[in-house]
Amino acid sequence: MFTRYAIYYTPAPGTPLADFGARWLGWDSADGVARPHPKMNGLDVAHITARPRKYGFHGTIKPPFYLAEGTTAQGLSDAVDALCADAAPVALDGLKLSRLGRFLALVPSGDASDLAALAARGVQELDAYRAPPTEAELAKRRGARLSAAQEAQLVRWGYPYVLDQFRFHLTLTGPLDDETADHAQTALADPLSDLDLAPYHIDGLTLLGEDEHGKFQQIHRYTLSG
Repeated sequence: MFTRYAIYYTPAPGTPLADFGARWLGWDSADGVARPHPKMNGLDVAHITARPRKYGFHGTIKPPFYLAEGTTAQGLSDAVDALCADAAPVALDGLKLSRLGRFLALVPSGDASDLAALAARGVQELDAYRAPPTEAELAKRRGARLSAAQEAQLVRWGYPYVLDQFRFHLTLTGPLDDETADHAQTALADPLSDLDLAPYHIDGLTLLGEDEHGKFQQIHRYTLSG
């Protein structure tokens, strides 16, 4: 049914942040359905969210991968379940809107070292289920002008932005020009101020699969209970 898999942090379904993220991006990965975008003062929300839409509202822990030969989706699910049963929830000072390069995202405020450690466990302990990237996939990643450290992570883990190169973020847009980014940042200020983002707790991890239309859907959300 699914071509690729990913392990993300997604806000618990039914929470205000999960609802906001699904409507903002136009895709609800928990229910596997499209959502209407909010109207935002002439801002073309559908256009600026087109690139991240298929992934749903999320923070990456282990980026999309094909299953390794000899592994199964059920085995992967069991491994994520075991990891989450052993790992503790993560407390953050909060989440804040930030501009990362050319796109907007919610990022942690304050110390995020516990979250980075959780992400490192996800990358390392679940890696047996990841098939090696193809040469085409490697070439696509290298098009981003990787640093030497990012190249090393790409070769070892199939993705450049992990371990010491990891920066947790909940993506809100694709790449924007400065004027559009300013407009979007202003438009997002009010709806985000209505959400309870400080403090913020990372309480679970989600296994998702990429469907035949290229959209990621929740398979299961596991509670961090260690």
